[in-house]
Amino acid sequence: MDLGADRRGVDMGPFAIRYAGLEHDLLEMGFAVNDFHNIPVPGPEGAEEVNARAKYLPQIEAACRELRQLVGQSVKAGHCPLVLGGDHSIAIGSLAGLMDVRGSPGVLWFDAHGDINTPETTPSGNVHGMPLAVVLGQTQLFGSLGWTERCLAPERLVLFGIRNLDPGEKELLRKLRIRVFTMSEIDQVGVKAAMHEALQRLSGDGGIHVSVDMDAMDPLQAPGVGTPWPGGLTYREAHLAMELLAASGQVTSMEVVEVNPITDHENQTGKFAEELILSALGRSIL
Repeated sequence: MDLGADRRGVDMGPFAIRYAGLEHDLLEMGFAVNDFHNIPVPGPEGAEEVNARAKYLPQIEAACRELRQLVGQSVKAGHCPLVLGGDHSIAIGSLAGLMDVRGSPGVLWFDAHGDINTPETTPSGNVHGMPLAVVLGQTQLFGSLGWTERCLAPERLVLFGIRNLDPGEKELLRKLRIRVFTMSEIDQVGVKAAMHEALQRLSGDGGIHVSVDMDAMDPLQAPGVGTPWPGGLTYREAHLAMELLAASGQVTSMEVVEVNPITDHENQTGKFAEELILSALGRSIL
């Protein structure tokens, strides 16, 4: 799905990650893999935009409802759901499915951006900039997924790799006292110390859901993303973060989003995304 963004192309992201060899490599690691393939979502050419403050909302909500069901079924069956995107608005569906079964998981959100705009604060109307506002109960959107009746507690969320925030996002993050590891802070303390604190904050019975927007990485190494922003995590910093997550044994679900093959170079970003998934699920050098 790329309805949540202005730039086209991230709807092809799941194919790029699969093409990089994801299923083959997971099987080699000893996992059993069941690919449910793509949820069909219309493109903007066949979808009516009815709300300029939250573009393509009905179509995004319908896709997220279906994703909610699939994720919930996967968790109930004792599996580890791995969701491939698409733009980051899909997190509204994946987190709904997780909370249906697990209550309140910890959420570690890798991103260059805050994704916590509301229809009132958004400069673009793009829903991929709003998923955290939705799941934190800061809007009245996505009621059919239960988000107007329940919400993720702010202390169960940590943002990592942030370096570009809109004014309304800054205000809301301060108001909710959400732990945000900016790239400036990560530069100062290092990935290991930042991840150690994040894991301590998010540990609990619900496990940790890892949500990775590939624009958290530096665009020099991940050029094929929806909204690139300079100064992100390097290749090794990103892998270290995933390796520390794997070592913690707390990762119970994951999503990787915003791979855009149109702006990529020979599937460099799709392969990077695939390798990060493998690291988070336990692949090691030795």
